[in-house]
Amino acid sequence: MGSTTKDNTTNAVDKAEEYYDSSNADQFYFRIWGGEHIHIGLYNYEEEPIGIAGKRIVDHMSDILDLTIFKKVLDLGAGYGGGARYLATHNGCHVTCLNLSETQNNRNREFNKERKLDHLVDVAHGSFEDIPFEANSFDVVWSQDSFLHSADRARVVAEAYRVLKPGGMFIFTDIMKADDCPDDSLGPILARIHLSTLGSFKFYYDEASKAGFRLKRMEDHSHQLTRHYSRVRDETQRQYDEVVEICGKEYIDRMLTGLGHWVDAGNSGRLAWGITCFEKPAAS
Repeated sequence: MGSTTKDNTTNAVDKAEEYYDSSNADQFYFRIWGGEHIHIGLYNYEEEPIGIAGKRIVDHMSDILDLTIFKKVLDLGAGYGGGARYLATHNGCHVTCLNLSETQNNRNREFNKERKLDHLVDVAHGSFEDIPFEANSFDVVWSQDSFLHSADRARVVAEAYRVLKPGGMFIFTDIMKADDCPDDSLGPILARIHLSTLGSFKFYYDEASKAGFRLKRMEDHSHQLTRHYSRVRDETQRQYDEVVEICGKEYIDRMLTGLGHWVDAGNSGRLAWGITCFEKPAAS
């Protein structure tokens, strides 16, 4: 990487780690965003509980994979580990969670121990731009709505390719811009995550192809992004007094403003979200 890209990546990593390690963010995401599943969900109806929709996307993604074969999984940006515990419980997978926030990692470890899953779910501190594992180590690389925090997503894709075994699968969701959306139309959103751009379906297809991946599946569920941010905003407003007491008025009011920016951008068609699955070709 060039020095500018490296500096931008380091800054983005530091900002994400600082934010998610904070007590306010930890309390808000755990209480409002979905509990163990702090990612966008698949909603069947407008008012469906956030946590139920969050579990449904994990179930759907796992169905895409043949997890009778793919047993060793790396979860990038694993948060509180809800997806990892699902895969361990329902599919018997061994999952390694890689995540920047030690606040989230500690919750993850506690949950694993409470549910007697710590023999199947490991938790490691680290960045997905520089994955601290050997090449050809995992059957599946999995991620949910984490790559938007990276300043070098091309490197993330290349790192996923490196650590996958031949024949392995790379499956993820990410909060993206629409393919035809200019970056300068996303100013408030990009300012909030301290970056200058978002990925897109086309971006990930192009970078995965360069790395050597083959596309297996791509599902556009962009309408779910707007629904999710609307649900989080509604729940924040409904529980306003309680979360203000826990997180502080300044944090919650700033969060509500930010959620409004995401909803507006989604409603105007500037954002995208969905599932992408690539395969690392088997060795010949």
